[in-house]
Formats: sequence, structure tokens, C-alpha cells
Amino acid sequence: MKVKMELRSLSAGDGREIYDMLQQMPAEENGFFNPMQGKNYEEYRAWLVCEQADARRTEIVDGWKVPQSTFWLYADGLPVGMARLRHFLTDSLLEDGGSIGYAIRPGWRGKGYGRALLGFVLERAWAMGLDRVLITVHNGNLPSIRTALANGGVIDRIGRKCHYIEITRPACGPASFPHTSQESER
Repeated sequence: MKVKMELRSLSAGDGREIYDMLQQMPAEENGFFNPMQGKNYEEYRAWLVCEQADARRTEIVDGWKVPQSTFWLYADGLPVGMARLRHFLTDSLLEDGGSIGYAIRPGWRGKGYGRALLGFVLERAWAMGLDRVLITVHNGNLPSIRTALANGGVIDRIGRKCHYIEITRPACGPASFPHTSQESER
């Protein structure tokens, strides 16, 4: 039986099904943060508004926060995962954070949804004009390392904490990470 999958952009109108998924996902796991875990529904609704506005920004906020878009992976009409795509990287994000973060809802893992989710988000990255993305994966997170490699990733280096995996848009010229060197003290 074939599963119908689709990627949807976060919307301020997202409802209870997304909220319920976020309550099932850990607040932090392998470097991916879910700020809505344990929050009430009103906090979730306010967060959606902020996240939607964040996707429209073009500048860095608070000296470090770059614009990013949030997406939901749906399988047969049910949300099963989330991803974030940073629109560009700062020098510090080249070392810790990368371009794309993603997570699959517990109970839906190990079924190929992570690979599909990352593939869909890469299509969005290419459509935004990015020609290269960086994914940083904790060294012990073998499923995510395999997922990035299955989506065309190449291990650039392995650091003390993370694998640095680059994915280049197919059939494009010399690639460079879209980034700004604008940094600030945290």
C-alpha cells in the first residue's frame, strides 16, 4: 500500500493535529528543539504566529537568529514530522546548527519518513535559490546520518560532536553556503 506524503508550510491556522504531534515529540533530541513540548494550546497558537512571521523576515534578529521556515510532513493526512530550514547561515551556524533540522514523531520512525521529509525540504531549499545546505548531525545519531547520505549528502568532516554533511543542489555550478558574517556576542 502506497502512502501519500506531502509537505506543508507552517501556518498560523494550524490546529490541534499539529499541537498533538508536538506534544508527543521530545523538547530536545539530538540537537533538534521542539519549543512547544509541554506548552498549552494558547501558547502554541501564539508560537505559530511568531514562526510564520519569522519565515518572512530577511534580517538577523537579536544578533544571531536567522530567518527560518518550518514545515510539517503529512502521511495519509496525518502529521508525522517537522523540519526547519534556515534561509542562510552565519559563521557560528556553519559550526553548530546547519541549514536544516528535522524530527519524526515517535511511533512513525524507521519507516522512511525522515528520508522523505528531508527530500521535500531540500526541494524547498533549491526553490528558495540555495545551492548548498549543511546538515550537522550528532555523531551517535546514525539514522539521521544515513538519512542525509541517502538524500545526496557527503560527509565533509567529522568533529568532536557532529558529522558535517553537505548536500548540493543537483546540476548546479560551484556551490557556496548562503551566509552572512554578521555575528554578535551572545
